[in-house]
Formats: sequence, C-alpha cells, structure tokens
Amino acid sequence: MNDVLKIAIVPEEIVSFLKSETNYKEVCQNILFQRVINRAVRERGLAVTTEEIEAEAERQRREKRLEKASDTLAWLADELISFDDWEIGIRNRLLAQKLAVALFSKEVETFFWQNSLGFEQIILYQLIVSDEKLAQELYYQIEEGEISFYDAAHLYDIDDNRRRRCGYEGKIERGVIPTNIAAIVFSKPAKELIGPLKTEQGYHLFMVEGLLPAELTTQRYKEILNNMFQQWLLAEAKSLVRSSQISSARD
Repeated sequence: MNDVLKIAIVPEEIVSFLKSETNYKEVCQNILFQRVINRAVRERGLAVTTEEIEAEAERQRREKRLEKASDTLAWLADELISFDDWEIGIRNRLLAQKLAVALFSKEVETFFWQNSLGFEQIILYQLIVSDEKLAQELYYQIEEGEISFYDAAHLYDIDDNRRRRCGYEGKIERGVIPTNIAAIVFSKPAKELIGPLKTEQGYHLFMVEGLLPAELTTQRYKEILNNMFQQWLLAEAKSLVRSSQISSARD
C-alpha cells in the first residue's frame, strides 16, 4: 500500500486535497511558524546536541513501543518518512522548546502572579434542572437534610454524565467559570449550598468542596510558556507576511 501511495499521489493532489478539507491554511501557517522559529534560532545562536536528539528519539520509541531497530524502521516506512525526516522533526521541536524558554521563561512567573486570581481552583459539585420550582424545592430539601446534594444531582440533573457523577465537576479554575458565577462560588465557604442561579442552561445549585490556591506547577508553567510562545509566533508570522507583501509590491 505504501509503494502505491508513493507512486500514485503527487504534490499538486496533496495541496488540492488540503484545500478541499479546509486544512490548507493550517499547514501554511505551520510552515510560516517554522520559518519564524528558524530565523529566531539563528539570531540567538541556539542549537540542539546529538545527545538531545537521541534522547528524544528514544523517548518516542518507548512511547510507541518500538523495542528493536527493525521496529523503528518499519514504523518510519509505514509513515512514509525517512530516518532523516524524523530527525529533522525532532530537531525542530527541540529548537522550538529552547526558543520558547529563551524568549519567555523569565516572564512566566511574573505573568502567573499578576493573574493568580484566575488560576485559583475549586472542587465543584453542580446540579442543573430546567424548572425553577424544582430547583427551589431541591434547595430546601438539601438544606433541611431530606436529601443529600449528591443524591439530588444523581436523580434530577438534566445531564446524564453529571448524574452518574452525582454532580461532580472536578477541579475548576476561576477563569473558566462565568464571571458573575465565579464571584459567588469562590466567595462561599466549603460545603455551603449555593443557588438557585439562572443561566441559559437552566437553574443551578452549587456546592464547593474545597478551595485550591493558585500554584505554579510544572504543568502550569509549561501551559503559560506555550501560550506566550504561540502568541509570539502568530505576531511574528503576520509581520513576516506583511514584509513579504511590501517587498512584492516594491518589485
């Protein structure tokens, strides 16, 4: 099958297919991003070592359970790429990571603490029903101890998945909750029943199991760093396009 693909498909067909699937823009954008990265890497003298490439290749082999060299070669052949293609991809990703660190590592902590309020989390339970009277009745029943919040959510929530979880929503960041609701649920003591609050979804009852202060974890650091890097890439790519357009106009 792979031999057939190599022979039967030409670059023009690939471009045409990407356009028909509305994926062409994304591919072109990623190519522009790589140009931006290559230029910035050269300007800053960044490089990756052979050891770093080998370590990442070994990590990928373990992840894909490629135990023998023949397994790796078979996988590469199945992907229609050469060993050199694979190595270039690894080098590009490692260089992008190094560039992100060089550009923004000193800004991540400042950004985090300036926006720490948005990174606070609560362990949240939620119950949504479509009827206001039912929501009010459930509120009183839970307050009076006639039914637990968990049982009420299991029996009455409009969402099947949340019913199975007895209302459990998990750890939720302040920043992903609508501002008016976040202001209420983040200000209440743990285990206090909140609601009913009306939204487009219906009538909500909330219960906060606990508040988790903002913490700059390794995962959070990576997320902020990546977001900064992606925003920078977008801005630089747009600048590159504008420069190209101006140059073409002059010619």
